[in-house]
Amino acid sequence: MAVGRIGYNSPAKTSGGGHSHPGLWEFRPRPQSVPERTGMKIRTKQFRVEEGAKVDLGKWPTLVEPAYESKENYQEMLRSYVAHLAEQQKLLYASNRHAVLLIFQAMDAAGKDGVIQHVMSGVNPQGCQVFSFKHPSATELRHDFLWRTTRDLPERGRIGIFNRSYYEEVLIVRVHPEILQSQAFPSDAHHGKHFWDKRYRSIRDLEQHLHANGTRIMKFFLHLSKEEQRKRFLARIDEPAKNWKFSAADIEERKYWDDYMDAYEHCLSETSSEDAPWYIVPADDKQNTRLIVSQIILETVEDLKMTYPETSPARRKELLKLRRQLAK
Repeated sequence: MAVGRIGYNSPAKTSGGGHSHPGLWEFRPRPQSVPERTGMKIRTKQFRVEEGAKVDLGKWPTLVEPAYESKENYQEMLRSYVAHLAEQQKLLYASNRHAVLLIFQAMDAAGKDGVIQHVMSGVNPQGCQVFSFKHPSATELRHDFLWRTTRDLPERGRIGIFNRSYYEEVLIVRVHPEILQSQAFPSDAHHGKHFWDKRYRSIRDLEQHLHANGTRIMKFFLHLSKEEQRKRFLARIDEPAKNWKFSAADIEERKYWDDYMDAYEHCLSETSSEDAPWYIVPADDKQNTRLIVSQIILETVEDLKMTYPETSPARRKELLKLRRQLAK
């Protein structure tokens, strides 16, 4: 997979305590679009933020009943999802009518990298691009807040993945408004009470424009509990192979947990739409998270009902002529 430019350094954040919620799965006949070896279909609508809904993250679970029965069953399910998704990506590329944009936002250690790695592992690298946005460059800061990500939007036929995104501009920047001082705004531009509302509107307008031009957008908020984040941070300290993932800044940002929750609640409420929905995916169980995300992506791309381009009679005649030449 291609790797793109990077953006803000501080983590973007997620939800409160570790809530569990049973009953988010249902048994039904095995549909062709989900793993064929399991009779369990994940009810993805349970994780979708409906347009106009007011999000209270304390009411959304960070842990749900697992969709898998064992490690082996999880691996089998994931392999089947990946195989189905790889086939859909071929159709996406061949039909050349749509693009797919996947956006991942979360608290640090929620598992964004792992989801991207495992779920997209079977997709042809030529048809998939991953971009991670962290601290913006001086050039990027001289442009509007959507500029740097707009350059990396996927063209038709491709899947684009944003590991963090333009949503950082209404998340970390809202938690740390001093960041605005580096963005070279006119002196009074960010002091109005409607500043954030205007940014939400800009994002909604962008996503509406993209959808109208063939891009299907899925936005995933990996909903990690504060306690589970603590455990994963400890593992990053205790396990030498994970030391590189951890820094003192991670501890510092934990102090702003409640502020991040507030920023996320506003963001999810204001920017989830019918055409570009947010999904709040429980993230305390990494394996379950990957299966849920896989199912959501697969359902969305299959709804496009793509087919391989039909060969016209004239083209077929030409191919037969070429075949005869090769057969000599």
